[in-house]
Amino acid sequence: MSDAPDGAPEDPEGADEADPAVDGGHDPGSSTHTVRLELVDEPGQLLAALQPIADNGGNLLSIYHERGNKTPRGRIPVEVDFEATADRFEVIVGALRDEGIAVMQAGTERYAEELTLLLVGHLIDTDLSDTLSRIEADASTSVADVSLAAPQGTAEASSARLRLEARTGETADALETVRGIAEEKGLRVVAPLAGVET
Repeated sequence: MSDAPDGAPEDPEGADEADPAVDGGHDPGSSTHTVRLELVDEPGQLLAALQPIADNGGNLLSIYHERGNKTPRGRIPVEVDFEATADRFEVIVGALRDEGIAVMQAGTERYAEELTLLLVGHLIDTDLSDTLSRIEADASTSVADVSLAAPQGTAEASSARLRLEARTGETADALETVRGIAEEKGLRVVAPLAGVET
């Protein structure tokens, strides 16, 4: 039986010792970091995304979960703020990507350059969703917008206008990734499209 007054939490053994997580203290070398993620709309995905942060020493501060606002791929944008040292932050971002979590932005790492291109061919038959997922799997690239046109129906060739965001200086790598996927699937790439309103 505990000696704690009614309604007071019991004191677990060793609770007298200072615990930075309990006392609100933090590693003096840590700072606040933000990651923007894109999650599949399925049960357990948010927990799966938070686990690598906790497992690698991140101290969770806030989560902004926009369930009603979907990305072009039908996923949910989530912004997570946490404290960690610079070294731990890099480990956390790597762990998130290793778990297959789409990291759209990590700290100051931004997708600052845009590229608009056109994919032409049998996009439906070659699985457009798979094509977009494989483009997103390239850590330097994010699909910001997709517009599909199939005037002859899905049995004929169709086209998709893609607006991609790439990290600064990595636009050529993003385009090379798209061209590789397109060649494998027998699609044509028209890029870059200049003067296209996004």
